[in-house]
Amino acid sequence: MKRTLTLAVLTLATAVTAHVASAQGVRTEKNISLELANQIAAQTVAACTAGGYAVTATVVDRAGTVRAVQRADNAGPHTVEASRAKAFTSASAKAPSLAIMENSQKNPGAANLKDIPGFLLLGGGVPVKVDNEVIGAVGVAGAPGGHLDDQCAQAALAKVADLLK
Repeated sequence: MKRTLTLAVLTLATAVTAHVASAQGVRTEKNISLELANQIAAQTVAACTAGGYAVTATVVDRAGTVRAVQRADNAGPHTVEASRAKAFTSASAKAPSLAIMENSQKNPGAANLKDIPGFLLLGGGVPVKVDNEVIGAVGVAGAPGGHLDDQCAQAALAKVADLLK
């Protein structure tokens, strides 16, 4: 009886340890699909076009990798890289690039954020979230001010809000 109980306890302990180890080793994460990235990029360009701005919208996944790019007719060539960098900044920091820029200007401890490779501290990068989980970001460049780029991104995300549930 004592030996059977000891064997049962050891078996249970091994099973629990194996479960905990596997739970720590593998993660399940949400990420942005190509279809959703294309929709967000298209909605962003449309929102800015309606405001009279020729922009580029880049959508990245949760790791900052480009998933979709749309460049409006007459958008400057510099807008492609600027929109990518804004999206990367937002996805990486999990915050709007406008807020990151403002924080770096007000907080001396955050002033060096501009020196992080790939970061662009201008408005126009907005995280794409499902609940509170960042699954990607959209970056916009080409409107006459980062606050306007930001508004176009926010308008686009409002249009696809039902897909972010």
